[in-house]
Amino acid sequence: MPSPPSPPRRWRWSRLASPQPFYRAAGAWLPWLWALAVLLALAGLTVGLLVAPTDFQQGDAYRIIFIHVPAAWMSMLVYLAMAFWAGIGLVLNTRLSSMMARALAPTGALMTFIALWTGALWGKPTWGTWWVWDARLTSELLLLFLYAAFMALQSAIDDPRRGDRAGAILALVGVVNVPIIYFSVRWWNTLHQGSSVSVDRAPSMASIMLAGMLLMVAAFWVYAIAAALHRLRSLIVERERETEWVRALPESQG
Repeated sequence: MPSPPSPPRRWRWSRLASPQPFYRAAGAWLPWLWALAVLLALAGLTVGLLVAPTDFQQGDAYRIIFIHVPAAWMSMLVYLAMAFWAGIGLVLNTRLSSMMARALAPTGALMTFIALWTGALWGKPTWGTWWVWDARLTSELLLLFLYAAFMALQSAIDDPRRGDRAGAILALVGVVNVPIIYFSVRWWNTLHQGSSVSVDRAPSMASIMLAGMLLMVAAFWVYAIAAALHRLRSLIVERERETEWVRALPESQG
């Protein structure tokens, strides 16, 4: 008697928790993500540098916000994502979660460095100084140190799984710095100006300026995802190199 037909195979997102299907899925997403990041960045820079009007107080120096603000936002958001995945890996002992945290850290450190560097370039013509030890700048600098400590701690431990656990504890402890960065201009008298865009009030900038900045935020966001996925694929190959499916990859991928 013939066996009944098997039910149609359905895609389940839970399959992506395994390194092999995630590696292949990420490889399919990456070209689209890189292309989208480039398009969004081109659109945002065009609006921010060529279309948006000159600010009546700061002149053209204000245009650095189209890089500075998205980088500052992403420096905090990537840290929260890194700590989240590190925590999931610590609690549930999931390999892919811990690798995702490792993959996010360099991008978060880059965003923090860009935020600090562009902030200094903005501060010189606006405040008359490259740097002040106020709450916002100091806590953002501490964020860069946290990223560096997370990566250094994991690299210093030979066993990747032990390194993941140690890094996760550090990342979770460092989360307390993120609200300090965000609310510092409200909690203390600082030289740094308040946020031009907030969830609890209307934006204090022209709509065309806001459009350019949001385009750049989207570009930075998509870039961060693409960079993390690209790095994660390399980590998967490195950690799974003894498995048959990794050994079967072409040399250009493995």
